[in-house]
Amino acid sequence: MNIYFACSITGGREFESVYQEIVAALAQDGHQIPTAHLAESGVGAVEAGIDPLKVYARDVDWIRASDVLIAEVSVPSHGVGYEIGFALGIGKPVLCVYQAGRKVSKMITGNPDVQVQAYQDSTDATRVIRSFLARIL
Repeated sequence: MNIYFACSITGGREFESVYQEIVAALAQDGHQIPTAHLAESGVGAVEAGIDPLKVYARDVDWIRASDVLIAEVSVPSHGVGYEIGFALGIGKPVLCVYQAGRKVSKMITGNPDVQVQAYQDSTDATRVIRSFLARIL
């Protein structure tokens, strides 16, 4: 499956290790994740050097080519919110995961077209994601 993984870059990276564990688990399961590099340390500096028009074109192309969008939304991010809305607009299934106890926008939690699930730790996040993917396969 081709999975667009969305996570905060400029909004904050406190969940970077969770992003990395999610991406590693999905890759281990044989999925293609064109955005895997977004989980890597130092991605902010790399992405900052790319023209915004190129980032937009690249990312919407990746969303269009994906089967599903999975977003880690523990840290608010304008870009992730946009990606979620874009994916929904073109009919992609969307799962948003977040660390239990974090506040998530009601525009996400109140949207009946978005699956939203809290997790306790990265192992639990991976379990939640795998369960979601098994339901949509």
